[in-house]
This record gives sequence, C-alpha cells and structure tokens, in this order.
Amino acid sequence: MMSKEVQESLLREIEEMEPILQTDSKEIIESKLKNQTEVLSKLYTTDAFQNQMARLGFGQPNLNEGAEYPLTRMGQNYTLFTSLYRSSWIVRKIVDVFPSDMLKNWIKFNSSLDPDKLSKINYVIRKTKTKEKIKEGLRWARLYGGAAGLILIEGDEDLSEPLDYDQIMLDDYKGLLIIDRWNGVFPDLQLESDISDDEFGLPEYYSISLSQVSNNLNFKEGDLIKVHHSRIIRFSGRDLPQWERQAEMYWGESEIEIVFEELKKRDNTSANIASLIFLANIRVLKMNDLGQLLGASTQKAQENLYKVLQAQNQLMSNMGIYVMDKDDDFNTEQYSFSGLNDIYESFMLDVAGACEMPVTKLFGRNPAGFNATGEGDLTQYYETVEEKQETYLQPVLDKLLPIIFMSTLGAVPEDLDWEFNPCMSVSSKDLADLAQAMAGPILEAFGAGLITKEIALKELKQQNEKTGMWSNITDEDIEKAKQEDEQGELTDEEENNLVSEISPETENNLNLDNEENRVVLNNDSLTWMDRVKSKLRK
Repeated sequence: MMSKEVQESLLREIEEMEPILQTDSKEIIESKLKNQTEVLSKLYTTDAFQNQMARLGFGQPNLNEGAEYPLTRMGQNYTLFTSLYRSSWIVRKIVDVFPSDMLKNWIKFNSSLDPDKLSKINYVIRKTKTKEKIKEGLRWARLYGGAAGLILIEGDEDLSEPLDYDQIMLDDYKGLLIIDRWNGVFPDLQLESDISDDEFGLPEYYSISLSQVSNNLNFKEGDLIKVHHSRIIRFSGRDLPQWERQAEMYWGESEIEIVFEELKKRDNTSANIASLIFLANIRVLKMNDLGQLLGASTQKAQENLYKVLQAQNQLMSNMGIYVMDKDDDFNTEQYSFSGLNDIYESFMLDVAGACEMPVTKLFGRNPAGFNATGEGDLTQYYETVEEKQETYLQPVLDKLLPIIFMSTLGAVPEDLDWEFNPCMSVSSKDLADLAQAMAGPILEAFGAGLITKEIALKELKQQNEKTGMWSNITDEDIEKAKQEDEQGELTDEEENNLVSEISPETENNLNLDNEENRVVLNNDSLTWMDRVKSKLRK
C-alpha cells in the first residue's frame, strides 16, 4: 500500500500540473500529457497485480505489458480521412448511413397552427434544401470531427452582430452554407461567457473564409469574415474531454478515428484471403538434377529448359496430356480454406461494434442462425439512431426552426413544439394488432363502468402517437362526452329529491318501457325507494 506521505506528495504534483493551453504547440501538449500520465500512473497503479516469478501483472516483462496506447490525434490528418472516404466503401457507409437514417422520417410539429401554415414551412424547408444541408453537415462532422453551417439571411451584412429575430423579414431565410472544419471555418479563442446562452463555453465567434463562395454572398473574394455564433449551426463529432476538446479547437472526434484500427485488421485479413486464392492449387513438377542444370549449364541449355516447360504448360488441360521424363514426378498441392470465414467474420463484428452498427446494416449480410430475422439487431440500431438524434440533431433544429418560422410566417408560435417521427417503420398488420391490443383494455373498462366515456375517448386519442389511429377524436367530441356523462349520472341528493316528489300512488303511472323494468318494480323484496331508484337508473 502507498504511504500517506507519498500519496500527499503525488496529490501536490497533480495540483501543480500545468494546464494545456490553446496556444501550446503539439510538442508541448505531448510533453505535458506525458508528465501527467506518469504522475497518475504512480497514484493509481501501485496496488496492481504482479507475479514476478511468472512474469505476470503490471510492469512485468511479458508480451501483454508491451502494448501501449499512444495519443495519436488522428483527426488532424485531413488527407488520410479524405482518402478513406473516397476509396473505402466501409468508411463511406459508416459516415453516410447514420445521417440518412436520422433524417429519413423527418419531424412532426405539435402545434395548433393551421395545416396550411405548416405546409408553407415544409415547402420552405424543401425549397431551401435544408434537410440535405443538415445531412451534409452531419456527414462531415462524422468524417472530420466537425463542420459548421452558416445561416443565410438575405440583407445581412454585419455578421459579427448577434442574429436579431425581429429583423428577419418574410422570405429572408435562404438556407445553409455547410463548411467542414478544414475548409474555411476557424473558431476563435474567445468563448461565450453568458451562462443563459445555449452555447455557453463554446466559441463566441467564428472566422469564415468565403473565397470559394463569394459569388453567392455580398463579400469580396478572399474575405475572412467574423461571424457571431448565433448565425452558425454547429455540427460536432463524438465528444471529448475538456483538454482534448481544446486541442481540437472545440470540435469533436471523427468516427473514423475510433474504427480505424479495426478497419485495418479487417482490410488486411480480406486482402490476405484474396491472395490465398491464387495459391489454392499449385502444380509441382519434380525433375532430376534440376539444381545442377540451372546452376552449371549454359545459358542455351537453360533457355531450352524454359521452352520445354512452356510447351508442357500449354499442353496442360483437362482434355490434353502432360509429357515428362520417366524419372520425373508431377503432383498438385491444394490449400484448405477451413476456418478463414470465422476469422474474417470476427473482424467484421469488431468493425461493426466500433461504429455502433449491426453487421446486417453495415455489410449487407443476411441474418445468420436458426430462425434469425435480424429484427432485434435493427431494433437496437434504431434505438441508437434515436439517441443520436437527441444528441446531435435536436440542437440543430431547435436553433434553426424559429428562424424558418420568422422568415415564413413572420412570427414564432408560442406553442411551437416538435418531435422526431419514429425511425423504424411498422407494417400495417403490426400497427392494426397494436391498436387492437391497446384499445381492448380501455373498451373493457368502459363497458364495465369503471371509466367514463370522456376518459375512454381521451385514452384512445392519446394512443394516436403510437398507433396512428383515433386521430379524428376532437376536443369537441371529448367535451360532448363529458356532458353526456354528467347528464347520465344522478347524485344521491338528486335521487332523494326525485323520490320525494313521487308518491306510492303514482307508481303505476311510471312509464314501464320493457318487461325487465316491470319485474324490478314489482319485486316485493325491494322497498319503494329502491324500486324508484332502480327505475330512475334504468
């Protein structure tokens, strides 16, 4: 165990660690991280398992302890990731599939706006290709670790000022200009200090180079303009710890950096298996004194030997003959491919696990195993898609939709709310079965008198989000049902008042509309009040 004095000394060293600054060079950052790692390893690994005789455990000279995990920061290698995206179909699927599925079924608005106004919103989104631009931003964020979308507002010239929604006129929104982190967008070192701002702790300004898009905006070619963060849609890769986030200029980590090592193993395995195909069937001709012939004979003799072998090779076929000396021998060597498929599939599983996608989705493989359908894999995958929608896509839409509403309708609805449509489509049969199963208990409870008609309609209408049915139940229908429930029920006081107004002599004047009522009223075992109450309840 570590003594108290040593532990206190290490803790003091941790407190005196120099923080990593944005102005530090790569070498300084690596040096600081190395020193910090050494101190932390002393603090947290002194109680690790060791067996010196067997050379097992922490710090022992064995192959396992020879492994290291250096800090590589591969996200800085723009050329590598660009090359992988262009040449590797697996990398392209890893980058492209998630954004496509995140936006596939889009969103639905939960607002009291007229359908015509919502149609205008959807038309503007389609006209400005907003969905396509968002998808592009998500793709470059997954590939490079970050991208930015400049919100294009017609007439805005001073982009360094915060975006004022009241200054957005009708039809001012013109879409998004997507720029990846390596091609024209540079976060400033100044951070947003307002804790009420949604982007508190992130860069307050961004410098954007418009050299290649100056024809579309009112800026001179080559301008480097300063843009306030309220006019920028951020697309970030996987989140990182604070120091690493600073090293990446407040962007995230590329998805390819996480899967890169597993991808190399899979590609190397695939290439080796392909090369073995050429060696699957090797023909071997055994000749007497071949070594002496090649080593001691003249060049003319060697050329004659090559001509003989070439002629024999040309005669070789399923229908031909092979001529050789009686002392020579000929056979074939075949390679067995058993077990290679299991090895190859294990690397496929590692790649799929690293990129959070099932093998059926990433590699297009059919589900394997007895009665396997792949439905469980897809369900788990779409749950991951929904989680990524909440993490990466929801902040984008929360910032962008009010701007679109201001530009299209001139105001942002007070009850503006929205949600993602389900990612996974459900068949009509499954949807009908689900609706029947969910509505059954409600109808049974209503038939048994446990709930009122009003509550039954509310419960059925609430199921619309999951089943897609009962959407035509309106608030007016529910209010009407509530009135019917109130009219159909009498309190004990109301019943007593009605009974007091009816004398036993008028019992025969009651309207007996069916035989069942007559039986109830003429039952001698019931009191007069019980019989009248029974009639009223009928």
